Amino acid sequence: MERSISIMKVFITRRIPQEGMKILSQAGVCKVSLWDSDEPVPRVELLKGVEGAHGLLCLLSDKIDTEVLDAAGPNLKVISTLSVGFDHMAMDEIKKRGVRVGYTPDVLTDATAELTVALLLATARRLPEGVVEVKNGGWSTWKPLWLCGYGLSGSTVGVIGLGRIGMAIARRLNPFGVKRLLYSGRTAKSYAAEVEGEYVPLDTLVSESDFVVVSCALTPETQGLCNKDFFSKMKNTAVFINTSRGAVVNQEDLYQALSSGQIACAGLDVTTPEPLPTDHPLLTLKNCVVLPHIGSATYSTRGIMAELSANNLLAGLQGTDMPSELKF
Repeated sequence: MERSISIMKVFITRRIPQEGMKILSQAGVCKVSLWDSDEPVPRVELLKGVEGAHGLLCLLSDKIDTEVLDAAGPNLKVISTLSVGFDHMAMDEIKKRGVRVGYTPDVLTDATAELTVALLLATARRLPEGVVEVKNGGWSTWKPLWLCGYGLSGSTVGVIGLGRIGMAIARRLNPFGVKRLLYSGRTAKSYAAEVEGEYVPLDTLVSESDFVVVSCALTPETQGLCNKDFFSKMKNTAVFINTSRGAVVNQEDLYQALSSGQIACAGLDVTTPEPLPTDHPLLTLKNCVVLPHIGSATYSTRGIMAELSANNLLAGLQGTDMPSELKF
């Protein structure tokens, strides 16, 4: 029995923080095969790498579909994703095959919430524009309306999706003197009382908020949620922030809303596709700040994510309780 456990094959689709690799190498129950690069594994290498694997540790950028599951074959017991999101995986097919799935919620909540607040402030207060003006000689004398933006004090903030991350964002924004905190989603949340959150219909949130923060999961209902109709209801002084998933936003409609002055500005940490092509129209706009999906990018958070995904993988291989299993 021990011998069969010790030769279980694991494929990891990318270099991950050493904290995770250390756990797997010291466990003594699996033989690790790694796509040893910081760049995504090419499709052909992914299909080759998973062949006969008992465990797969993947990233958000890896499409885990029927083809990959077929390539892995009947040995596959567990998929551990180094992410809180799982829209890159064919969940119905995975469930059908009885494969367990581990993910990394909670551990990236604080880092993502901090980044969301940073992006909101940078966008609303036009920090990237200011940096450019200092560097290109545009900074001359003090001017009363030069580089003016929008402040949080006395404002109404709307959070779409008051889950773990949405709530963490709300907690951080409250001390800035926010007057009203609105939220929308499938149901009212009892814990919203902590931030004096008001549960309102989406239309109310969109039309009354000075800052609209998207923090919902990507589902069939939320795909393309932020479209022309959505932006047309926002104030023309409103700030739009998305740190959830790129596909929640119709980017063509966002471009029109920003370029026509329908809304004031937007900050995005997520786009479709990722990376966003350098010639994308959104990147021509001064009032749009785009970050390269760095919501969870602190050294400590990425290390903890790697540890959790490694421990999820080991538990799946050994048939024990995962620290963080996706129930579906």
